[in-house]
Amino acid sequence: MMPLLLPPFDRFSTTFGMLWLLFAGFTCNGSEHAATVTLPAAFTDLLPHFLVEPEDEYIVKNKPVTLTCRSTPATQIYFKCNGEWVHQDDHLIEHTINPATGLPIMQVKIDITRQQVEKVFGLDEYWCQCVAWSTTGTQKSQKAYIRIAYLRKNFEEEPLGKEVAMDQEVLLRCHPPEGVPPAEVEWQRNEDLIDPVSDPNFFVTTDHNLIIKQARLADTGNYTCVAKNIVARRKSTSATVLVYVNGGWSTWTNWSSCSAVCGRGWQKRSRSCTNPTPLNGGTSCEGQNVQKSACTATCPVDGGWSEWSKWSACDADCSMWRSRECTQPSPGTGGKDCQGTDLQSLNCTSEQCPQKNSHLLTIQPDLTTTTTSYQGTLRSRHDTTGKFSMSSNGPLLDALPNGSHTLHNGKLNSDPSEFMSRLSTQTYFKTLPRDMANASYGTFNFLGGRLTLPNTGISLLIPPEAIPRGKIYEIYLTVQRKEDLRLPLAGCQTLLSPIVSCGPPGVVLTRPVILSMDHCSDACPDNWAVRLKKQSYEGAWEDVLLMGEELASEPYYCQLEVETCRVFSEQLGRFALVGESLNMAAAKRLRLVLFSDAYCSTLEYNIRVYCMDDTQDVFKEVMQMERQLGGRLIDEPHVLLFKDSYHNLRLSIHDMPQAHWRSKLLAGYQEIPFYHIWNGSQRYLHCTFTLERLSLSTCELTCQLCVWQVEGEGQSFSLDFNIAKDTRALDSEFMLMDSNGTALAGPSAFQIPYLIRQKICSSLDAPCPNGADWRLLAQRLKLDRHMSFFASKASPTSVILDVWEAQHFHSGNLNQLATVMSDIGKQEAMIFLVSDGEC
Repeated sequence: MMPLLLPPFDRFSTTFGMLWLLFAGFTCNGSEHAATVTLPAAFTDLLPHFLVEPEDEYIVKNKPVTLTCRSTPATQIYFKCNGEWVHQDDHLIEHTINPATGLPIMQVKIDITRQQVEKVFGLDEYWCQCVAWSTTGTQKSQKAYIRIAYLRKNFEEEPLGKEVAMDQEVLLRCHPPEGVPPAEVEWQRNEDLIDPVSDPNFFVTTDHNLIIKQARLADTGNYTCVAKNIVARRKSTSATVLVYVNGGWSTWTNWSSCSAVCGRGWQKRSRSCTNPTPLNGGTSCEGQNVQKSACTATCPVDGGWSEWSKWSACDADCSMWRSRECTQPSPGTGGKDCQGTDLQSLNCTSEQCPQKNSHLLTIQPDLTTTTTSYQGTLRSRHDTTGKFSMSSNGPLLDALPNGSHTLHNGKLNSDPSEFMSRLSTQTYFKTLPRDMANASYGTFNFLGGRLTLPNTGISLLIPPEAIPRGKIYEIYLTVQRKEDLRLPLAGCQTLLSPIVSCGPPGVVLTRPVILSMDHCSDACPDNWAVRLKKQSYEGAWEDVLLMGEELASEPYYCQLEVETCRVFSEQLGRFALVGESLNMAAAKRLRLVLFSDAYCSTLEYNIRVYCMDDTQDVFKEVMQMERQLGGRLIDEPHVLLFKDSYHNLRLSIHDMPQAHWRSKLLAGYQEIPFYHIWNGSQRYLHCTFTLERLSLSTCELTCQLCVWQVEGEGQSFSLDFNIAKDTRALDSEFMLMDSNGTALAGPSAFQIPYLIRQKICSSLDAPCPNGADWRLLAQRLKLDRHMSFFASKASPTSVILDVWEAQHFHSGNLNQLATVMSDIGKQEAMIFLVSDGEC
């Protein structure tokens, strides 16, 4: 019979030998309920060594778990759970021998039930540990913790559905249910397992969230978070991820051919919303899918004969001749040449025929007495290129009443209409306006002068010495109405300035004159290719200058300021500034002006909104027209930047007191098409808002009037006025009247006296080693960006002073110029103190 053994403790170590002798005679073979063995003498000094230690276990439902402990060499092995020894009857012991070492091996197993673990619920965790003895001492195994496994049903956080744009990152959150052991998480899409290893576009974070790095169309689907452990497997509710694609425009097609075979027409190009096509609710493309542009198909011009010249004198062969030229018009763009002969002869009568034997003295004419002002180059009769029609004696104009083009007494007929009517009878001048309000003329000599069109920003400065000494010219300046003179534009081109004529063409100038006029571009050179155009004698418009690519050898130069363009030209003619937008950021300045009726006796009341190029000449024209209509200005003009974005201009009126006023406009807004504004064919456009007051006694009007470009800039007018009181004069501070004459000749046209000007030029033209010359003057006057142009002239200083005169005619301050001269270090600055009598 096996004796009952109590679990050993360290305090019994003194009696261990006695106990060992007591039980030394007992052995155990196979699997029996025994706890002691006899060790061979050779192994009595070895401590027990654990081959298997108990591991942590989980109790699933009601199934008990088994703990195993194996040690060698050991005489006893017992389990201790939660600090208490397990009864020996609960141990299942096996004894074996290690065949390699001969050491005995003891293995002990115990079962742990759910009830045992639940008894200590709420206290410390349930744990078990085995203790092994040998004759030398004891060893303890690691603790094995036994826990009841579970997995709750409800997720702490479930994924939520999302709609995302393609290529965006997607984050789906998941916090699995509480469980022991903690649940493992995997993700499914449409019930298929997601493997981040095989598809790196997916990533599962340490806190179980799913990240889709770049959403693809194929990633659209239902996503489920799956949590599982040894007890159960739970699924979250599915989250729908919808990957949408926003539409994108394709590239523009090429422009179609012009719709007109001859003259003005349209061409268009298109694009489609297929790059990419919108999918899964993505937004469609914004903007227009078709663009239209004005185009001009060049028409063939058939040649036409000029008038026959006068018959020549009868020559020695008793013949006289006359000729004509194919210049009315010249053939062009594939047109037909003139049919017929350009020369006719006729026999003279016997009385006209000279006698061959007569001995007449031939006296050459005294050419020094000629008073004609034409100094152009003579051409062969058959050379018609760039030539205008001339009569046999070659004057530009028909003879003046005194038979001369040059008035040596400097006087001109005092009747302006007679002067303009004489000009308009010539072929080139037939398009000149007859309205003297938009024209100015004068007679000038080498002292120069100035022509001005009041309230238009247009002037012509004729510097001293520009007209050769001994010559006196009749010169005019006028502005053309756009509707009277069509300027061919193509593609993205637009007119940026008024069309200005100065002449007559062909007069000889020894220095460039300066033509000043307003422009309406945003003055950003990166957005524009600006060209100066000039009309030839035949009527064709030619590019004579591209801004930024001027050459010093060319007879033209252009200085573009914020709102003003100054054209330097050695030839008179008809000019215009044309801009071609290089990108959609290019913008024209539009001036928005509001007018209404000065007196209203009916229930209807009109507000007129004018949209015009921001140049003074157009504003003047509108003001004059409204004065004739009896209109009044109801707010200050606003400036709007109108971009080359192909979007229209919209106008709307809001916030009217509904109890007193209503709008008769059926739609929410009025619209002016983009091309009507951009092509510049009309000087101004306007929309009328017709309002209706509910009672004649209503006079106060408050409202908000908005003008904006679609997807662009806008302006708003806050109106609050009494329609019965005309409190704002039409000629207000918005239209400053010029007090100076339209034509000034000689010294009165300049701020700087002529003699003082000569002294300044002689002082600064010569290069100075320390740089105190014309270059420093240009720098101080902020004209250094035109340095290469000044350097190409014989007297750079004189051109710089010309620019200063053109800029400061109304606001020039000689003391400021004297200060600049003093800063340069020239004592000549003192000459500004010279009196007018000394000059």
